[in-house]
Amino acid sequence: MSVIEQRIDIPAEHERNVCGELDGNLKKIERSLHVTMIERDGAMKIIGQEDGVRKAVSVFQNLVELSKRGNQITEQNVNYALSLSFEEGESQILEIDKDLVCRTAAGRPIKPKTLGQKQYVDLIRNRMITFGIGPAGTGKTYLAMAMAVQAFRDGGVERIVLTRPALEAGEKLGFLPGDLQSKIDPYLRPLYDALYQIMGAESYLHSAEKGLIEVAPLAYMRGRTLDNAFIVLDEAQNTTPSQMKMFLTRIGFGSHAVITGDLTQKDLPSGQTSGLETAARVLSEIDEIGFCRLTSRDVVRHPLVQKIVDAYEKYEKKENYRTERKRKYTRQRGRDDS
Repeated sequence: MSVIEQRIDIPAEHERNVCGELDGNLKKIERSLHVTMIERDGAMKIIGQEDGVRKAVSVFQNLVELSKRGNQITEQNVNYALSLSFEEGESQILEIDKDLVCRTAAGRPIKPKTLGQKQYVDLIRNRMITFGIGPAGTGKTYLAMAMAVQAFRDGGVERIVLTRPALEAGEKLGFLPGDLQSKIDPYLRPLYDALYQIMGAESYLHSAEKGLIEVAPLAYMRGRTLDNAFIVLDEAQNTTPSQMKMFLTRIGFGSHAVITGDLTQKDLPSGQTSGLETAARVLSEIDEIGFCRLTSRDVVRHPLVQKIVDAYEKYEKKENYRTERKRKYTRQRGRDDS
């Protein structure tokens, strides 16, 4: 194929945001698509093979458009735009960006950033119960909290209930100082932090004092019926099947529930089945319940987190393969000996 050259204008006010610090974003596009990008006099010249230039032009134009919409261009934006370009889905990143969930207390827009997150948000809107299952950093909890706050602001629900199983990971609750609430609060801190950021501390405290927002451990849900509420169960991989059934049967009329969890980070005792795992098998055929399975491609934290998730997935697949081969070998030897 012949080498071609294409020129794109860059709005001066978006140049720094799109190109990145020390042109880091441009260098990443160049390495990924095997093109050369030369920025000069308010324009970008892209040189390379036809296919690479076409993709680079599309990625760059998408980043410019994201910047025009008020987004701070991050490495995650660049990585995702590049990954979509290889799947002929580069235009979808702009469709994703149109979906505004809500704004934080500081006015920052909260939007889905990947196709997986967009599917997750759409399921929450359209299903009474939604399961968000995926690795750390995919925005499962934060987007669920944002949807809960928006539903509360719009009057779609009368209150928000946030809950987690208070299951320790290596340290016993009894060794921590203070009363029961003081021991439980550290497990619920991520939920408080998200609420403070989205609602603002003053607005949250005002609603909490009126009983309109409740943050509590899962054990406190037993025996209750939650009507006209938006309920978020976080860290659901640490529930037992009986706890999950108890939680799901609390949901009353006019309520929505979101259950989030990462099946690779269970803190349950060895041999204990996860309630999230069981629910995914038992409830998958019910139309009113949505399941969204996020992957490492939906990680929106530091790019290193995505690499860590991928590395662990590869390691676990190898270990599972070795374990399964060992089991087959043991079974075969048992048959031969008999």
